[in-house]
Amino acid sequence: MILPWLLLMTSVPKQTIYVSPDAASSAQVLLDAQAKARDLLRSGIKPVVVLKPGEYRLISPLILTPLDSGIEFRSQKPRAATIKGSMDLTLKWIPYKSCIFVARVPQAHVFDQLYVNGCQMHLARYPNYDESVRIMHGYAKDALSPERVRTWSNPSGAFIHAMHAAMWGGYHYQVTGKDSAGNLQFSGGWQNNRQMGMHPEYRFIEGVFEELDAEGEWFFDEESRQLYVFPQKGVNLGEAKIEAVVARSLIDVRGTSKEPAKNIRFSGIRFEHAKRTFMDNREPLLRSDWTIYRGGAFYLKAVENCQIESCDFENLGGNAIVVDGKNKQVKIKDCLIREVGGNGVAFVGDPKAVRNPLFEYGQRQSFASIDKTSGPKTDDYPMSCSIEDCLITRTGRVELQSAPVQISMSRRIAVRGCSIYDVPRAGINIGDGCWGGHIIEGCDVFDTVKETGDHGSFNSWGRDRYWELTDVDPNKMPDGLPFLDAIEPTVIRNNRWRCDHGWDIDLDDGSSNYIIENNLCLNGGIKNREGFGRTVVNNIMVGNSFHPHVWYVGSGDVFERNIVFEPYKPIQVPKPWGKSVGLNLLHTPGKSPVLSEALSQLSGRDERTMAGDALFENPSQGDYRVKKQSPAITLGFRNFPMSRFGVKSKRLRALARVPEMPSSALSNVQTEGEMPDNIVEFLGAKIKNLKGLGEMSATGMGAEIGVLVVEVPKGSKAEALDLQTLDVILEIDGVQIGSVSGFTRAMQGGVHVLQVFRKQQKVVVRVEL
Repeated sequence: MILPWLLLMTSVPKQTIYVSPDAASSAQVLLDAQAKARDLLRSGIKPVVVLKPGEYRLISPLILTPLDSGIEFRSQKPRAATIKGSMDLTLKWIPYKSCIFVARVPQAHVFDQLYVNGCQMHLARYPNYDESVRIMHGYAKDALSPERVRTWSNPSGAFIHAMHAAMWGGYHYQVTGKDSAGNLQFSGGWQNNRQMGMHPEYRFIEGVFEELDAEGEWFFDEESRQLYVFPQKGVNLGEAKIEAVVARSLIDVRGTSKEPAKNIRFSGIRFEHAKRTFMDNREPLLRSDWTIYRGGAFYLKAVENCQIESCDFENLGGNAIVVDGKNKQVKIKDCLIREVGGNGVAFVGDPKAVRNPLFEYGQRQSFASIDKTSGPKTDDYPMSCSIEDCLITRTGRVELQSAPVQISMSRRIAVRGCSIYDVPRAGINIGDGCWGGHIIEGCDVFDTVKETGDHGSFNSWGRDRYWELTDVDPNKMPDGLPFLDAIEPTVIRNNRWRCDHGWDIDLDDGSSNYIIENNLCLNGGIKNREGFGRTVVNNIMVGNSFHPHVWYVGSGDVFERNIVFEPYKPIQVPKPWGKSVGLNLLHTPGKSPVLSEALSQLSGRDERTMAGDALFENPSQGDYRVKKQSPAITLGFRNFPMSRFGVKSKRLRALARVPEMPSSALSNVQTEGEMPDNIVEFLGAKIKNLKGLGEMSATGMGAEIGVLVVEVPKGSKAEALDLQTLDVILEIDGVQIGSVSGFTRAMQGGVHVLQVFRKQQKVVVRVEL
């Protein structure tokens, strides 16, 4: 029996429109093909635009509207047709000085990236680009020093790139000039939603003519239109292919709320070269750490049932694909996305769809004032979209606060069978609880958080309506309140994660309504901070453990049937923990199974948790299934497949890397001091040296400095002096404090002024002893 919808599809006549880039203007060729396709649509014929092999150059995007609904664009041969946002320059080069050459560019276009023989050149910078340097590929504390600035004749137009002071992504600024004292004048720094200023050391500057001093660098003087290039050794510029990037976007598919663009498909096409957009990245995304630029090489807004399949996105200055606002059933499949300046794929809804949205971390509202209605206010958000079987690597090369897959104000986004690695921050980031229903499964995510800090291979926030209301005790939360926005559970299952500079899975600040099951975590463990309704079952945390941070009473969390390699690492978690904790196994190589009193004492539960050898099948080869006689099986642990992580297609599997397996079942790069650790009593409070990624994350500190206030009992003298749990004492009377011993020596009789880092802000506390 033939289904009616299939009969309807097969009955629609098709006609192919062939286009070639050999014409004088390849952009006009595409526009002409689009016009012909629209004529066919009006005649009831489905058009297929076939791009013959070659390069199609655009200076502005090809714009598709509801008039184009039903068009298919495909390459005649897989990825043999390339749509590029660059000009092919033919120039007359003459020697300038040393190894630098100069040529005049006659075109009136402004470009921000240069490629020579397909290799990206670096805009003249200090310090010079060095791929081996982990953070920003080169940084210098004196990059903005007056002494260096005085050597520059006119740095106006240059760009400053710096890490966030707490390593939460980056900032970008454009130089507007310099003063007589040699200080740069600049504007920008809006690219991070947690304003703390730039890092004092991790910074560099680019676009300064006097810094053109290394192979692979270039500089363009817009006024004189002189292009200066220091070519790589062995490159003859007169014979080289020179490409200058001029287009901000390549494809723009845009419908309206009432009339979406539908059934548009792109397959087998390469997309390359689009401008950098880091200075446009300034819209805050609720109370997450992120901002967004709603644009990319491929942009979709108000579309339905559109597909991008078997396409490549490479060498792009900003976001690769942005799915903005109301969109349904956008499918991205079998795509390669690499060498991208911003996000790989960003699903971003409209804040107008959110009830009671707040945009800054420190903003608060009251229970009395919020809308108590569950779910979104409008349908202006991505819904039921997917990204499947995609290889995404080396994204965020410019905009460090980015992710290969970014999800914000969206619902039911599926991320399946993707390989994601070599990125500066999270591999997959969910910026809020609106509105859940996401599924992340079968992915291989590793080599993440390579340049930033306090993050994970998977990262989420849940700073939703319920979070830190001014008139609600979070330990006495009204039923259902945490799920007004996170209305459906987000499921993370059957993935492999490895983060060597953070957590493998990081559910941060209020993330609620998650199911985390059957995940192989190879280094960083799993962290749950605050939040409600997280179920973590049947996971393996190699070389690490479970990190519960700052939990609420009544969280409803479940942690069962997991295998951990180290004792849990709690920070400020009231006992007993959550709804249910137990049936877990603390892997202890070579030991017979016994009940684990250590874990039971930590959680106040875990009466049935054990310690003993998990009896893994072949951990050196990444096979962490356990044998039938394993005590984990007795506790209810279920084996899950260890060979189905990452991309599935033959072409992408041939390109994709896999993570390095831990060298030893006992090793752990991300070791933290267990709590308690060298705790000292002071005025009834418990204090210690701040130590480890966990305590840095719990307090929001960007470095291991200061004295952490672990606990302030009610009625203690410390409470009377206004010290609070999770305070970090940084200074006493203007002198930086390096340790508990230094703190206790300085805190003798009299009045002292303390500088304290509290709730991620510096406050002053006056103490009289």
